Amino acid sequence: MKALTYQGKEHVEVKEVEAPRIQDARDAIIRITATGICGSDLHLYKNGIPAAPDYIIGHEPMGIVEETGSEVQSLKKGDRVVIPFNIGCGECFYCKHQMESQCDESNPNPHTDAGGLFGFSKDNGNFPGGQAEYLRVPFADFSSFKVPADSELKDEQVLFLSDVMPTAYWSVEHSGVKKGDTVLILGAGPIGLMAQKFAWMKGAKRVISVDQVPHRLEHAERTNSVETFNFTEHDEIGKLLYDETDGGADVVIDCVGMDGTPLSKEKASEAVRKFGTVQLTGAYISQADGFPLGDFFTRNVSVKMGQAPVIHLMPMLYQMVEQQEIDPTDIITHKLSLADAPRAYDIFDKKEDGNIKVILKP
Repeated sequence: MKALTYQGKEHVEVKEVEAPRIQDARDAIIRITATGICGSDLHLYKNGIPAAPDYIIGHEPMGIVEETGSEVQSLKKGDRVVIPFNIGCGECFYCKHQMESQCDESNPNPHTDAGGLFGFSKDNGNFPGGQAEYLRVPFADFSSFKVPADSELKDEQVLFLSDVMPTAYWSVEHSGVKKGDTVLILGAGPIGLMAQKFAWMKGAKRVISVDQVPHRLEHAERTNSVETFNFTEHDEIGKLLYDETDGGADVVIDCVGMDGTPLSKEKASEAVRKFGTVQLTGAYISQADGFPLGDFFTRNVSVKMGQAPVIHLMPMLYQMVEQQEIDPTDIITHKLSLADAPRAYDIFDKKEDGNIKVILKP
């Protein structure tokens, strides 16, 4: 099969590789029909997360079931499924308590206690990713969402159940956004844009977007009716946001993570109010230097964070899309073939061509 493979820093190639096979009776093999490029894929692309040559990237896939192991009960050949980026066994304490991102059984790496993830290197289980023609799905009964057979929704409408929608929803929910809050969202990429929508739906009084990419901020303002600030245009953006929110935002959600600038921490610490909450959603893999712990303690700021558990949220979010309560497709700017994936990564990394979200069609 063809798959997008890591070949070194800022170097990916579509290559012919061995197709996946059933390795466990609980596995399924999926023929990919659509897959997304995520901002956290850039961590591997830029070598922030080490990966071996020929490693297959990607954790936002969906497709058609081609084969199932003998113990798979809820799926059959021909079913259309969306595959979450979390891999969960469905049986451990964490999976049974809606904390699937910390599944005890899905990551065979003995050096980490985190759950398994598709396409996210050895530390997260070394599972091949979904930017390929086929994908092996472990624990397939639990680690997949079966799209109803009578659904008229297109792939583009349900693909983001894999990561973007539930991660953004969980971020807003976990941060405790409530009616009347002022919410500041750092980063206007796909997760940030989707979090803006959910913040409004939770009853926020003001939603403010901060980024440095003009076309993303324009999209946020036009599509989600938020206030926007380009932090490159202001010398003291944290103080400005503090003043603009009359003493700080109730909730600050960081949707940037380790690819962000040092200003991310400054903006979060200076722009949150006393007794406010900072939610870290962007992926942080390395240790953080200069974290403003003393400031947060002194001002009674709560800090929440973590890898979003998304599997249990997929059915509810599917219903929201089906009932037209939310349209996740407005973030899509590029639809390309798998063969064009290297060019897509270059565009996405450089924020060129008005890019916000790329979908690949194998």
